[in-house]
Amino acid sequence: MPNTSTRPKRGRRNRRVPREDPARNELVSRSLESAQQCLFNQDYGTAFVHYLLVLNLAPVLKDFASESFRFTLFKWADELDSLGRIQDLFDCYEQALELFPTDEVIINSMGEHLFRMGFRDEAAGHFHKALKLKPDYPEAKENFYRVANWLVERWHFLMLNDRRRNHKYQQAIQKAVEGGCNTVLDIGTGTGILGMCAKKAGAAEVYACELSKTMYELACEVVTANGMNGRIKILHMKSLEMEVPKDIPKRVSLVVTETVDAGLFGEGIIESLIHAWNHLLLPPQNTQDPSRPPSQAGRVIPAGATVFGMAVQCLEIRRHHRLCVSEIGGLATAAAGELHSPVSCSSEDDSTEPYTTERLSRLPGGYTPLTEPFNALDIDFNNVQELEGLCSREVSRVRLPVTGEGLLDALAVWFQLHLDQQSSLSTGPKEDTCWEQAIYPVQTPHNFPLRPGDELIVEISCRDAYLRLCSVAVARDGREFRLDDCLDPDKPRNNPGPSGNPNPSLNAEAELCSALACLGTEQSSGPRDYTMLECAEMALLNNQPYHDSFRRALAKLITNLKDARSVQGPSQGQGLEVMPLTDPPSDPMDPGPDPFYVLDVSEGFSVLSLMAASQGQVKAYSSVEKTQHQAVLRRLARANGVPEEALEFWLNQVEDEQAVLQRPSREKLWSAIILDCVETCGLVRQKLMEKATLARCLLEDGGQIFPERIVLYGMLVESDTLLLESAVQGQEPTLGFNIAPFINQFTVPVHVFLDLSTLQCRHLSDSVELFILDLMNTNANYTNRDVKVQASASGRVTAVPFWYQIHLNEEISLSTFNQDSHWKQAAVVLHQPLAVREGDWVRLAVTLQKSSISISASIEEEAGETGTVDSVKSPIR
Repeated sequence: MPNTSTRPKRGRRNRRVPREDPARNELVSRSLESAQQCLFNQDYGTAFVHYLLVLNLAPVLKDFASESFRFTLFKWADELDSLGRIQDLFDCYEQALELFPTDEVIINSMGEHLFRMGFRDEAAGHFHKALKLKPDYPEAKENFYRVANWLVERWHFLMLNDRRRNHKYQQAIQKAVEGGCNTVLDIGTGTGILGMCAKKAGAAEVYACELSKTMYELACEVVTANGMNGRIKILHMKSLEMEVPKDIPKRVSLVVTETVDAGLFGEGIIESLIHAWNHLLLPPQNTQDPSRPPSQAGRVIPAGATVFGMAVQCLEIRRHHRLCVSEIGGLATAAAGELHSPVSCSSEDDSTEPYTTERLSRLPGGYTPLTEPFNALDIDFNNVQELEGLCSREVSRVRLPVTGEGLLDALAVWFQLHLDQQSSLSTGPKEDTCWEQAIYPVQTPHNFPLRPGDELIVEISCRDAYLRLCSVAVARDGREFRLDDCLDPDKPRNNPGPSGNPNPSLNAEAELCSALACLGTEQSSGPRDYTMLECAEMALLNNQPYHDSFRRALAKLITNLKDARSVQGPSQGQGLEVMPLTDPPSDPMDPGPDPFYVLDVSEGFSVLSLMAASQGQVKAYSSVEKTQHQAVLRRLARANGVPEEALEFWLNQVEDEQAVLQRPSREKLWSAIILDCVETCGLVRQKLMEKATLARCLLEDGGQIFPERIVLYGMLVESDTLLLESAVQGQEPTLGFNIAPFINQFTVPVHVFLDLSTLQCRHLSDSVELFILDLMNTNANYTNRDVKVQASASGRVTAVPFWYQIHLNEEISLSTFNQDSHWKQAAVVLHQPLAVREGDWVRLAVTLQKSSISISASIEEEAGETGTVDSVKSPIR
């Protein structure tokens, strides 16, 4: 029993309250006052130092000062970024996170800086952490969705949903392991599925490597969840860096890999396999010594491949890779010189990519085969001498009989992947496959029509371990015409338009310039002089309705402003002293002493500023940044009679490129500001409304933002294709492995770069107005809207594709959903498909937070009118 006679213990004395330190308090007070004064003076660096001192000495002030501290941090970080002081920038964020380790806004902002600088894995970690802290944080959610497309590309979902492909790989691996290949290396493991197939088949030792940090961590999670942790060793490294015995204890008997892209060699499979044969694989089976067991010989799955090609005519490919028009918005284009995309097999420029990729079956307008498919290359992945000699092979020439009539636009390439002697996979355009086809566009100054009886001469090489196919000449009637020569004797002199028909509007001056340019090219023995534009920029230049609409809208605005100025006086619209009307300049295109100022802040290459300058009495500023692109605009200006002083380049004049939207000068305001509102991928550009708010403050009376309004349209569709591209589908495990819950964390609800005209889907409703963004009227905007849509057919609503009607003014608008558009469409894929019957009313809850759109759908019990707005909330300022 306890000792009852013992004295009770004295309780702990209350901790003494620390005495106030007057000197410390004075320092905190003065530093806080200094921080606020520096913030007012826009001295963000000094303000940030003062705030650090205050919050470290007096943590109790964190809640009080958090908003000001964030603002100071972000402003100072932007300054450091513009100065190139990247290490200082991240040091500031580290100091901030020591004070506010769970502040989702600071964490998300640091992720944005990391992403802009190319640290995508690290950025994704910050966005993911911010979402864990605040799951409904819209900025972090939008950022995570954007980075997820980089980290886990959509083809991962397609491949895992491709049961035929998965089953064939599993069979080939099982056959090899059961045949004696008991040590396996999976190169580029991705989710780890091929390595797990080898282990499940009975391989004694399985190793895997993965370069992407995100995919490496994902593979580790998948392997652990499937009970193979410790039985499969996964390395976060390139296979080219692996060594025996440093990374794996001995050479393996089987390498499995799927490091192939649409062009077969683009993911580095040749280099990987050469290194594997020389350093990681056992020697191959010797046919002269069949007694050696398979466990002592090396082999590769896939065993080899056969590459096929075909010449095609395709308007969609043509307009993304070379200039197809002779006139853009009233400007003759002959003086621009040769313009084409950075996709070329030319040996003149190593900065070009040899091919791009497309799914031929989904190209708007389709394609026309001009030749039969031909065998371009056979490769044996189990023959290291053949792999090592591939890049040094002599260029081979094939002569292809032309079987169809049309313009030569590209060579389309696909392959058959031989997993072993019995099993293969095809990536052909008529196959139901997860692969796209490789496209080698023809980059010639002029279109070249082919006709049956011609022979197309193609050169094939493997320079730099890339497969390169180049159309070089056409044999016709016993003569050979090189495709890079200017003129085809059977072709009219004027340039065909995008449809392939000659454009009769080409004026005589432009035709003469074109002919002289051709003569210059023919006489020169050096490389062709050309300017490269991105594929989307080429498609934009070829979008004639877009430029014609802008030309008419600009002309109307300038005319209205001229009329108003003739009544008010030349400077009243700028808010200055009224001056008597001066005589107009003798040259109608001369901007004169009191011009109208137009600013084009379009992303990339744009001729809209030059179109504005051509209106006369206009001083136009372009945001084109690259010197070579500025030179093209200057050549076009001279050729079209636009005075040199009427066009200037804005980024050459502003000190801070992040502060593009500012006055043309201290005393002047803009007559028009052209904003780039919609990304080519189909999404609203980030911070659009913030830019529009600032732009409105910089306009003179009567001035205008182009466009003035954007209307978002959408419809209900049922599309299994979008489901397969968005997540691993079905309840059954993939080949018996639990993979879906892990990779589906990277599901992105908004799909971009869609061609709605060729998307495999069923329309379940008519199109309906979903949202309006008014760039000229702040009070008209909102962030949430409920819309009722009536189902026109029964089915499962799986997605809501959307596009935009861009209103330049009340009369002129353009759609991002037509055959000439350089824009693609996008779609919100519903989290759960919604079953509807014909006649049902579906309520769509549409939210636009910054540039991120989200849509949820539910069955509406009570009937309503299509497109009825039930609620409009949260005005945008």
